[in-house]
Amino acid sequence: MNETHEAITVISSMATRHVLNDLADAYTQRFGQRVTVKSVGGVAAARRVEEGEAFDIVVLAADAIAKLAAAGRVDAASRVGIARSGIAIAVAAGASRPSVDTEAAVRNAVLAARSIGYSTGPSGAHLMRLFERWGIARTIASRLVQAPPGVGVGALIARGEAALGFQQTSELIGVDGIDVIGSMPNEIQAMTVFEGAVCANARAPRGAKSLLHFMSQPDADAVKHRYGMEAAL
Repeated sequence: MNETHEAITVISSMATRHVLNDLADAYTQRFGQRVTVKSVGGVAAARRVEEGEAFDIVVLAADAIAKLAAAGRVDAASRVGIARSGIAIAVAAGASRPSVDTEAAVRNAVLAARSIGYSTGPSGAHLMRLFERWGIARTIASRLVQAPPGVGVGALIARGEAALGFQQTSELIGVDGIDVIGSMPNEIQAMTVFEGAVCANARAPRGAKSLLHFMSQPDADAVKHRYGMEAAL
């Protein structure tokens, strides 16, 4: 099926690492083809592909994939929706749980928090826009804690560096030392679509397309749901 007996290589942002690792294992079990997934900060992943580092597949937020396609770093025709994810909210395990059921409640929780953790990814960008729209950006600026690339907001919360944290649901589920208290209310939720594409310098382009097809099929939905994600529409 594939051009090589070597592993199909995938690079992704941290948000999809659990889903991709499980789907890679399932693909290997079904077809006998090894797959390796390297998950790093999204900005770093895009930069490595832009600089020509050899991978077969890259999985990132759709806007990042679009930029790589425009730059000729991925095969635009190979783009496939993998999953989509919303933003969840968490506090330290056992800590008081503020109400987050409405936009006003989330705003109040942010204003009351000793420190607020957010990511370098799409969820963090969305939060910054919300804080500006709410008129509280300057008020809370000194209490904002951005997770370094490749570090989850959940880790900041567990270590006591952030009292309230926001990140993709998939990155908060299952993190020790935190409680996920809910998802962003619908009126301020932001769903990020993650796409996969075959890299321009892929060593196994046919195998990469086969793996992308496998990851986008309904059979893969259960794995996505396990980590708080949904099939891409």
